[in-house]
Amino acid sequence: MEYSWGGVNLSRWQYVDKLFEHCMKNDRCSDLLGYLFGKNQFRKALTGLPADEIDVVYQKIIKDILAQINGILYFGGHELRVLGKTFVISKIGEQVVVEAPKIKNIDRQYVTSIAERALKNVDDKNFDSAITQSRTLLEEVFCYMIEKKNQSPSESGDVNKLYSQVRQLYGIHQDAQTDKRINDLINGINKIISSVAEMRNKDSDAHGVGAKRIEIKDYHARLYVNTSVSLAEFMLALMGDDESIF
Repeated sequence: MEYSWGGVNLSRWQYVDKLFEHCMKNDRCSDLLGYLFGKNQFRKALTGLPADEIDVVYQKIIKDILAQINGILYFGGHELRVLGKTFVISKIGEQVVVEAPKIKNIDRQYVTSIAERALKNVDDKNFDSAITQSRTLLEEVFCYMIEKKNQSPSESGDVNKLYSQVRQLYGIHQDAQTDKRINDLINGINKIISSVAEMRNKDSDAHGVGAKRIEIKDYHARLYVNTSVSLAEFMLALMGDDESIF
């Protein structure tokens, strides 16, 4: 299998080598390793397991992979370690302190860039990628909003849990004193978030229990992307409003 990079066809190993070279130049190796070691990359091995066993098996897989990698690094006096969500290569036994990452600036321009990439994936029939990008966009926006309140986002990565934090921090709630139309809007947002979190492609990386997997059509994916983008922009506007409408 060959991959195109800068107009040149590369083998899989050449592509990976170029990818790591790019990440090293831009200090993104930890991000790349985080993606490669992500649970989604092992869905074939994890599919079919009981829900309460998935995390256990996943952690064992990661532990075994790290052990093999460190067996290679050992003779150079180095080891690959995972500190929280950060991957670090250090000297064996060396104490490593990971600085807290700066909050990424998420604005309408950033949302637009993600939307363009997601819609291109829809045009290219890569519906699963488009859905993942859209869901990730909302996760990033929610985490950004939470961090702006000097709070820590839920580590579960669950969209519903992140949105629940946002609701509490920004006072997004229904009550008898609020206009019915606003309450209806809030209820609609709640349903959209729930649908975004539960949407499953038939080849999705998620492991929903008892949820029937559906085949995503072009118009489904396009609606999913556009809805997620509109909601992300709405949330950013809400965050920037000193006096919330809710």
